Amino acid sequence: MATEVAVSSAGVFHGGLALDLSVIILAAGQGTRMRSELPKVLQPLAGRPLLAHVLDCAHELQASDICVVYGHGAEEVRATFPSAVIRWALQAQQLGTGHAMLQAMPGTPEANRVLVLFGDVPLLTASTLGSMLDAEQPDDVLVLTVDMEDPTGYGRIIRDGDAVTGIVEEKDASVSQKEIAEINTGVMLCPGARLKKWLGRLSNDNADGVAVHGVKAKNQVEVMGINDKKQLAEAERALQARLVDELMSEGVGFADPARVDIRGKLTCGKDVFIDVNAVFEGEVTLGDGVRIESNNVIRDSVLGTGVVVHPNCHIEGATAGDDCEIGPFARLRPGAELAVNVKVGNFVEIKKSNVAAGSKVNHLTYIGDSEIGVNVNVGAGTITCNYDGANKHQTRIGDGAFIGSGVNLVAPVEIGKGATIGAGSTISKDAPADQLTLERSKQITVKGWNRPTKKS
Repeated sequence: MATEVAVSSAGVFHGGLALDLSVIILAAGQGTRMRSELPKVLQPLAGRPLLAHVLDCAHELQASDICVVYGHGAEEVRATFPSAVIRWALQAQQLGTGHAMLQAMPGTPEANRVLVLFGDVPLLTASTLGSMLDAEQPDDVLVLTVDMEDPTGYGRIIRDGDAVTGIVEEKDASVSQKEIAEINTGVMLCPGARLKKWLGRLSNDNADGVAVHGVKAKNQVEVMGINDKKQLAEAERALQARLVDELMSEGVGFADPARVDIRGKLTCGKDVFIDVNAVFEGEVTLGDGVRIESNNVIRDSVLGTGVVVHPNCHIEGATAGDDCEIGPFARLRPGAELAVNVKVGNFVEIKKSNVAAGSKVNHLTYIGDSEIGVNVNVGAGTITCNYDGANKHQTRIGDGAFIGSGVNLVAPVEIGKGATIGAGSTISKDAPADQLTLERSKQITVKGWNRPTKKS
């Protein structure tokens, strides 16, 4: 049965009563099976640490208190989230789950409900957890369960209707109990005051007679734990499939949904089409009718309506106005800003430059620290020589200018409005408007010259 959960900054609402929520995220484990110097909870999933995904879920629930229990790689873990509004609890020695939770309890309000999550279980959704938060009795204990295709090795859930009457570990399970597919995920929701008391005893004895209920997750993928690189890769594909499904439901077209990677936030307008092997990193916005062809990497950029990105481009920290055409084999570096109807062609690199409406930079060109006006044509092989070995300098090209092929523009330099620069010129002084400016050495032929040959 679908459950709708309303939340606010004051806590989780149920039946008109605001119930403050604490989330404890257990993230202290070493993760030796990862065989990595990087702490397990910092392993990347869709371009972000595993722990970041769990924190996102906690924030989506609008918990009033979020505590991360950390241990292995303590300094690195904390440094990864310097501005996060969370409480940190150090587990200096990893002595088990109960001990880890105990570290978080001193700062946990007793009046709160406490949701226990894991830093290496990153695919849980707020929707699933909302089913737990919508419990009929807020003083009860809820455990999150799931049906497994192969439950071997997991604690089996023993039920009496909605009530969970026991959790039997694999080694203690009878033959019939081993046939049970429903297992315990470890995620649970408890009343804060009672949890503090139980952890103080660290006992399996439930002398308080508190009812325990089981809430099933939608599928086993959502609750999968990440313990090694194989499971990390499986989680990556599962999360990518989820992200692409969400975009397709919003009308985005994909040539092959399995061959796209979204490592951040991708926002798309209407009638966007994405070809194979496209990678989106950071925050990327695609306007209506954008077409992303194959083998492109786009990071932290905004592309306007009708933009076409041809194959094999790298775009980072850039903006493109409506109806621009980029590539193939183009690179837009941070600070590249294209106005409307700009054409950037093959093997062109643009960095920290503004290119005004209707201008074309078509072939084999480097534009850096430049201001390019309206309807400028930049010829093949043009280079803005912006670096003198110590400092960067700016090149300015006026509206309607025509830059011939193979031109070096030695900054700081200004090309006037409507100016023409002859092919093969090295321009180190300002060129006047509406005039032809060129610089070429005298061409000579050396008679009697012989090309060197190899000595025998």
